[in-house]
Amino acid sequence: MCFLLGSCRIFRAWSDSPSLLFLCCSDDPVYMPQTSTLEEYVLNESGRIYYGTETQIGERTWSYGQFDMGVLDACLFMLDRRGMPHASRGDPIMVSRVVSAMVNSLDDNGVLVGNWTGDYSRGTNPSAWVGSRDILLQYHRTGYPVLYGQCWVFAGVVTTVLRCLGIATRTVTNYNSAHDTDVSLTMDIYFDENMKPLENLNADSVWNFHVWNDCWMKRPDLPSGFDGWQVVDATPQESSSGIFCCGPCSVEAIKNGLVYMKYDASFCFAEVNSDKVYWQRQSDGSFKIVYIEEKAIGHLISTKAVGSYKREDVTSLYKHPEGSEEERKAVETAAKHGTKAHIYKNREWGEDISMTVDTQEAYTGQDITLRVHVKNKNNMPRNVSLNLFVAVMYYTGVTASPFKKEQRQVQIPANGTQTVPMLISYAEYKPHLVDQGAMKLSISGKVAETNQVLAKEHTFRLRTPDLTLTLLSPAIVGQEAQVQIVFKNPLPVTLTDAIFHMEGSGLSTPQTMTVGNIGPHQTVKMRQSFTPLRPGRRQLVASLDSPQLSQVHGVLTVDVAPGPTWGHEGSPAPSRASAGLTRDSPGRQPTNRSSPANARASPNAHGSPAGGRRERTGRPV
Repeated sequence: MCFLLGSCRIFRAWSDSPSLLFLCCSDDPVYMPQTSTLEEYVLNESGRIYYGTETQIGERTWSYGQFDMGVLDACLFMLDRRGMPHASRGDPIMVSRVVSAMVNSLDDNGVLVGNWTGDYSRGTNPSAWVGSRDILLQYHRTGYPVLYGQCWVFAGVVTTVLRCLGIATRTVTNYNSAHDTDVSLTMDIYFDENMKPLENLNADSVWNFHVWNDCWMKRPDLPSGFDGWQVVDATPQESSSGIFCCGPCSVEAIKNGLVYMKYDASFCFAEVNSDKVYWQRQSDGSFKIVYIEEKAIGHLISTKAVGSYKREDVTSLYKHPEGSEEERKAVETAAKHGTKAHIYKNREWGEDISMTVDTQEAYTGQDITLRVHVKNKNNMPRNVSLNLFVAVMYYTGVTASPFKKEQRQVQIPANGTQTVPMLISYAEYKPHLVDQGAMKLSISGKVAETNQVLAKEHTFRLRTPDLTLTLLSPAIVGQEAQVQIVFKNPLPVTLTDAIFHMEGSGLSTPQTMTVGNIGPHQTVKMRQSFTPLRPGRRQLVASLDSPQLSQVHGVLTVDVAPGPTWGHEGSPAPSRASAGLTRDSPGRQPTNRSSPANARASPNAHGSPAGGRRERTGRPV
């Protein structure tokens, strides 16, 4: 089979192993000269996706499966459903823009329904997906959007689709990622006269992390110098010319604050390099800026490294060094095109006192220790009053009401530091915990001697255990093999309705396996069969999901040997489950369950983390 993108014709050939032959010339719009990067960003069928917080980075393996049987048909089905003319399918700018629109279900009944409510009873918890193949095949088979996705799922599917179509693509995570709702290009946080947050006014949010895609192409529609990596984001946050899509946006334009470049540069810039602006309500009802936090947004922008499973930091591609003259110039250049360009003109606050926060790493079920370090840069001692609020939060920055509040009076010696500890017990946070196990500490305060206003937000998360996968028999194409999965419940409560998911490119696996209940601190061991479909090094990815615990993953590298009669790859079909569940206490035999993807979603299903549509510049798809 072949797919024509620009002047690059991609052939899939069957011989001793499946391969892609790239017949690219240097003037091709998706030309990438380095062979090693092509192998990573087009040919690699699995990768790493990063999540968590900047101080507690988590990583999970994702099976892209772009060359599995049926995936190309699903990708072309997406373009057909959007009504994309065949003549436009050689233009990577328009292909990537259509894909960013079609991977979410808003507007056009695309691939995935977004859900950030915490209720996934009608479909699959986004944390339970381990790859793109099952999602795309179900969408093609049923014609209905699949339930459910969040940002890393949208990004994983986009990587699969664009790599399948021959565009070099990678999955990128941005920590402390801003969501600007009013085109101010700042993250505005409002407080009352007593420095208590005014949540009804705080429409902007800072996500613990957000995942999108970089894809490689030339930009003949822009001035010279903006070819190369382009941001594409399929997570439906804000609309672009009336459609929920984002990009492609030049990374070079983002770096230099050129927010008038198409497509959606202002929104992308705010995600990685806006400032946090703290506003306090005055006695007359007006608001005054009391602090601007310049280094709070866009940290540790990460992707999988070429040729290894190490994390590569690509922040320097997106922004100049924090605090440098070039970085400040980019911020102020961007702000001139926002709705609050005046905020950088006059600054009336001093900074004798500064605060930092660190968190002792804890697993779900354990107590958490926080430490607030208050530093005095003055030659005189200072007395500080602090208000501390702790609330659970979704990774999108949306918080519940605080469940723990404390007030502290702190004396800091001249040129010294005082540490303020805070303990959060499992009993305190257990009733409030939501997806990702994330929480936010909000600190506000005032310096008695100078009236300096203090404000700080710190996010942290609870860790979850890993699944342990062990290969029990040789992996040979066409022959059934076995893997053992081991998991220990870290909680002092029973996990109910536990389900395992498995997927791997070039491997035929059962899509879901129901385990049932797992008792407090109980260990379960399960044997499961799978069948290799293609030889070579493969990644078998698994996850566990239950209402009490999610974001539990494991991965096994499998070296598959050719079979004696290996030929064309067959369609992925579920293997039969082996009778192999063991527990510390008696348990029942797990049974295979059809993929939650088999549930047909309503053609009108939709989901977005945004509070409403807001227009961004760019032409319609």
